[in-house]
Amino acid sequence: MVIRSYQLYQLLTKKEMSLKDWLTLIHPAIAIILVYPLLGIAVNFAWQTRQRRLQTTAGKSKIPPVVGREHLQIGKWLSGIVVLVTLLGLAYPLIYKNILEKQLFRNQPGQFIFILLMFAATIASLVLLYRGRQKTWRGIFATLTGMGLVVLGSQEGVWRLTSHWYWSHFYYGITASMLMIFSLATVEDIYRDKSNRWRYLHTILNCFAVLLFLGQGITGVRDLFEIGLWTQPPA
Repeated sequence: MVIRSYQLYQLLTKKEMSLKDWLTLIHPAIAIILVYPLLGIAVNFAWQTRQRRLQTTAGKSKIPPVVGREHLQIGKWLSGIVVLVTLLGLAYPLIYKNILEKQLFRNQPGQFIFILLMFAATIASLVLLYRGRQKTWRGIFATLTGMGLVVLGSQEGVWRLTSHWYWSHFYYGITASMLMIFSLATVEDIYRDKSNRWRYLHTILNCFAVLLFLGQGITGVRDLFEIGLWTQPPA
């Protein structure tokens, strides 16, 4: 424990950071700069939209009707950025702990090409999900996007902490990304459903997503220290 603490102290007090160290910070930096501010705005607009709907039912609301449209727009931005940040978080360990460390492009070119194609296919599926209008196509592109994240996350080199899945930054992130993908895929159904069942499901799942994002903030800081000292992939 003392040795590990000393190693952590050395890591934190390095006078110069290497390119690899700086690249480690890209994923959490983008999350802090983009994801969490958008999350706060989306939650605020969601609350106002809910309050306006209740007030309108009871009488007249002072909340402008534009909040619903703003919530939809911010929600779409948030969902896409969460998926892209997740891909970025997966890219770092795959590049350094898999492709470069094991010389994958030389020793296993097929696996190397497969990983590149999976990244490209996942991003393409996400773009097509944004453009999809028919329910069937939205379901297909959402499924492909989610499958891409799962397949990339299952590759060797990714820090998963499967033995502690209930407190794993990876599993929290993948689950939150899946919920964002689901929100994108069902947004058309929410506005078309007169029974409000899709709206209630959307609210419940995204309240759970907010809790996952809070957990991401804690586990992300923890893993940033752990990965800096990582020499062998955990079980």
